[in-house]
Amino acid sequence: MRPEFITVGTVVNAHGIRGEVKVNPLGYDPAFIADFKTLYIGGEAVKIKAARVHKNTVLLTLPGVEDMDAALALKGRSVAIRRTDAELPEGEFFDEELQGMTVTDAESGETLGTLRRVLHYPAHDVYEVKGEREYLIPAVPEVFIAAVDADAGTMAVHMQKGLATDED
Repeated sequence: MRPEFITVGTVVNAHGIRGEVKVNPLGYDPAFIADFKTLYIGGEAVKIKAARVHKNTVLLTLPGVEDMDAALALKGRSVAIRRTDAELPEGEFFDEELQGMTVTDAESGETLGTLRRVLHYPAHDVYEVKGEREYLIPAVPEVFIAAVDADAGTMAVHMQKGLATDED
């Protein structure tokens, strides 16, 4: 089942004295976050007055946050988006949608385990799957990933020798 909200960053500080808040993205392009008109800060919906990218962060101007003290009061809060507000290309998913999926062998139907986390590497992501054994499966469609059904919470993979962490 898909999560309703996707955590995209954390408020890390105030920026300047006029109440802007600085958000560090959690693996997302800052411009992606800056495009949203409504963000969920600490679980509450907030209509964004202004957003801009500054270096690798997002600076937000929020209603009711007019000075540095008000901005600092938000420090440490999570920043999320509503999943239905985001559009991803076909076949792409947020990490939070993938985590917790049941992973099976596409050929045998055998359950391998649960996708615990997504590891990000320059070439491609790698899925860490934990069951009776632990597997590191490259996130390469058609080569390793046979099918993903985000609504059912399942992923089928093409198993190859060497994907289990205890194999030689």
